[in-house]
Amino acid sequence: MDFMTAVKFCFSNYFTIQGRAQRSQYWWYALFTFIIAIIASVIDAALGVPIFYLIFVLATLAPSICVAIRRMHDKDKSGWWLLIGLVPIIGALYLLYLFVTRGTEGENRFGPDPLV
Repeated sequence: MDFMTAVKFCFSNYFTIQGRAQRSQYWWYALFTFIIAIIASVIDAALGVPIFYLIFVLATLAPSICVAIRRMHDKDKSGWWLLIGLVPIIGALYLLYLFVTRGTEGENRFGPDPLV
């Protein structure tokens, strides 16, 4: 999946948590949010008012959570596993591990393999 396809898919499935998200979809969307957040922060710093960053965070909060849940589904884990990130250091590292490793090959309880 390429950059634009991943971003379009995440925004077109704004509240969709069913299904699976392959690694490229998750990481392209993460890169998009990172770049736009930096741009919004720079604009806010120039204006002295943090309005653009706040609007961006509110606009991307739901699709960010949903694509992360679908990424957990690709690993055959419930979306509730995202809460492991609340455990200091170890939880965040384990969550990162889950995000960077390949998903379950073939069909799992959350649907067919997105790479097929």
